[in-house]
Amino acid sequence: MRKIIYYVHTSVDGYIDGPNGEFDWADMGPELSAYSQELVGRTGTFLYGRAVWEVMSSYWPQAESISQHPHDLEFAPIWRAAPKIVVSSTLEKVEWDAQLINTDVAGEITALKERQGGDLLLTGGSTLMSSLTRLGLVDEWHIVVHPVVLGGGRQLFPHPQDRLALRLTDTRRLDSQAVLTSYVRADG
Repeated sequence: MRKIIYYVHTSVDGYIDGPNGEFDWADMGPELSAYSQELVGRTGTFLYGRAVWEVMSSYWPQAESISQHPHDLEFAPIWRAAPKIVVSSTLEKVEWDAQLINTDVAGEITALKERQGGDLLLTGGSTLMSSLTRLGLVDEWHIVVHPVVLGGGRQLFPHPQDRLALRLTDTRRLDSQAVLTSYVRADG
């Protein structure tokens, strides 16, 4: 069975973006970029909620004309070629080789996990991660903590009243600045 891997960047104070939605603080150094490519290598499909999809689909199709960062240049063609799933109750259509799921999210995502192929990589947004976690569908959490305090924004775990016991599977220091922690469910 395919796994859902949640991969996210966060600040030391637990926010995945700044108070105004900014994401200009996550530095993709060579080690972090290599780790990202390692996860992408396990992936058969990218999985997004609406908000992250809107950011990704506005950047990656033309990333090479916007940035010369080595990570962006390596990832852009991979992103364009990969199948993508977008979960949204408000979008009516999606582009860039993406499929829209807007009804029976639990059933559709469960069916995706049962198909053959690489894992599903859920990046960024915490709302979809939180919903899929409550349904028992997220298998791994890969959290990169960057050395910045944002003071506000969207929380990494938006519903802290929901208790979730995790088991640490890996820690790494990347590029002498970010810390990666990886987890699975404690009962898994």
